[in-house]
Amino acid sequence: MTTFASGTDTLTRDALTVLQPGFTGTTAPDWLLRRLGEGLASVGLFGRNIASPGQLAALTAQLRAERDDVLVAIDEEGGDVTRLEVGSGSSFPGNHALGAVDDAELTRAVACELGRRLAECGVNLNWAPSADVNSNPANPVIGVRSFGADTDLVARHTAAYVTGLQSAGVAACTKHFPGHGDTAVDSHHALPRIDAPAQVLHRRELAPFRAAIAAGTRAMMSAHILVPALDPDRPATLSRRVLTELLRGDLGYDGLIVTDGMEMRAISGTYGIERGSVLAIAAGADAICVGGGLADDETVRRLRDALVTAVRSGELAEERLAEAAGRVRALARWTATVGGEGAAARPAPGADIGLLAARRALTVTGAEGFTPLTEPPYVAALTPVANIAVGDDTPWGVAAELVRMLPGTQTGSVAGETAGRAVLEAAGARRIVAVVRDEHRHPWMAGALDVILAQRPDTVVVEMGLPGAAPRGALHIATHGAARVCGRAAAEVIAGR
Repeated sequence: MTTFASGTDTLTRDALTVLQPGFTGTTAPDWLLRRLGEGLASVGLFGRNIASPGQLAALTAQLRAERDDVLVAIDEEGGDVTRLEVGSGSSFPGNHALGAVDDAELTRAVACELGRRLAECGVNLNWAPSADVNSNPANPVIGVRSFGADTDLVARHTAAYVTGLQSAGVAACTKHFPGHGDTAVDSHHALPRIDAPAQVLHRRELAPFRAAIAAGTRAMMSAHILVPALDPDRPATLSRRVLTELLRGDLGYDGLIVTDGMEMRAISGTYGIERGSVLAIAAGADAICVGGGLADDETVRRLRDALVTAVRSGELAEERLAEAAGRVRALARWTATVGGEGAAARPAPGADIGLLAARRALTVTGAEGFTPLTEPPYVAALTPVANIAVGDDTPWGVAAELVRMLPGTQTGSVAGETAGRAVLEAAGARRIVAVVRDEHRHPWMAGALDVILAQRPDTVVVEMGLPGAAPRGALHIATHGAARVCGRAAAEVIAGR
């Protein structure tokens, strides 16, 4: 059974219980194991913590040797945002690809298989799916992480994803409440604002979260966004109106509420992580996610002490902290019960469901006049700056697959105003495959394609982001995401495999 360090009072244990910290390294540091003994109930994992499935399983076993009911959380959306396969790219297409197929049963099956793999490695809480309606195509942080721009589509696929993931014994954490899709600012960098009226928000943003609640999502993640129609003063993560009155009251949600990362500038740059954590728990959050950037014992101590001090000063009700800690423990009990019966013991599906889904997600324009390539091309990746959620450690594109299918394929990565001319010079006489990501959001990228296609109209264009620009090129393939399997599916079309 779980034990706590002697002399640790209930208040301090509760303050530790509501934290979901991260750490560095591929084994658990001594300070983290000590905190688990003192009451810490959750740990967040990131790409830096994962080298292989076997190593991850050993790490989670190490954590459970200290606390058998620990919640082990991860940000594994599949698609562009992967931690399990950070070094190779995901075996599963992301939300936008699944939305493009629009087969809810496929989405459920993909989420179930992803959950099965997580469960095999000892992970029992996934900060996914994104239920954001991507109503603003210029959104710099959501994009292909969303199932799409249609509310009903996003709602049915959110529900299917929650059902599939939890059937594998892994708790879903639907995000980013009340909806991050209509923003033009990344909350990793600043505080976004959504000025839509309340009736639009209820009809558009909130519908997928209602569907997630109906599907039984065990956790919900708040967004660091200001929505004046809901609360003109505080961002959703710190707003009682949003978390308690709207999510708990109006929508009837009674599961765990987790904050998005508190070190994100939308909170840390305006309130600070200590003050922000106190306000979040007071507003109705139950768990504080921190550790993407601040991943050490000092951060845990600071947040624990801030919560204890707030209770002792009367700023934070002790009953509210105890209620939050109780919800964390309740979720831990659910994962311990359901996880033991879940899909970790089920056989994997016979076919590679991720690749099958990626193939179905392709939108191909110009195929009727296209002859597959038989000679090795020059693959030019027109590479934008990656958003923080995706990161720049995960490879993307079609080059690796085309090198395998067409040995001798050459590749290069370019960016900026001279990118088009650089590609033409590097390609020489080779056929060009130009790979882009969100062409519609990057004028330099569109300009580069103009230059390339003016000289080389036989260029193949592969769009691996949100397909917001009109298709062009001798062949245009929209993959609806940059997962490894999306690159393979596109390469198969190019090489006629």
